[in-house]
Amino acid sequence: MRHTIFDTPIVNSCFRFLSHLGLKLFGWKLEGQRPNARKYVIIAAPHTSNWDFILIIACAFCFRINIYWMGKNSLFKGPFGGIMTWLGGIPVDRSKANGLVQQMVDTFHNSTDLAVAIPPEGTRNKVRQWKSGFYHVAHGAEVPIALSFLDYKKKVGGFGPMFFTTGDYASDLKKIQEFYQPMTGKNPEKFA
Repeated sequence: MRHTIFDTPIVNSCFRFLSHLGLKLFGWKLEGQRPNARKYVIIAAPHTSNWDFILIIACAFCFRINIYWMGKNSLFKGPFGGIMTWLGGIPVDRSKANGLVQQMVDTFHNSTDLAVAIPPEGTRNKVRQWKSGFYHVAHGAEVPIALSFLDYKKKVGGFGPMFFTTGDYASDLKKIQEFYQPMTGKNPEKFA
């Protein structure tokens, strides 16, 4: 994969310091451990606000993780497109099916180290059910899912356990969602 802000010397150190300082100043704490795997899918939930992005990036710096993340392709247009790419962004065209799951599976197979954050809701708006792409990428690439979270009520962000898919999507999804049940998003009414 390409270079990002997370592996840019000096800049990385500066942003790690600023992330620690910013989280502390705003009363946020980190929980859990950096995932003990070279390749994994990160799901970050609840995803209910634009602030989630800033906090996830700060957490990535604090945990020293070089993350890539998937976002809607409109974020990558105009003058900020290059910045979003440098921040680890991977544009996704949500208006059509384009084999993105298989592309990500192939990328995992061709990488030695890779952590990709995929929001299971697929949007900041309330959804009836999570998108299954994160699961199919992890299962197809045979990599674990890192359960990361932001709990605005407790002002805690971090990582829970690693989850290994079994191929039984319905059963696995139920277990994953049970982990997130007690979490409170910035806009709790948007988290189902």
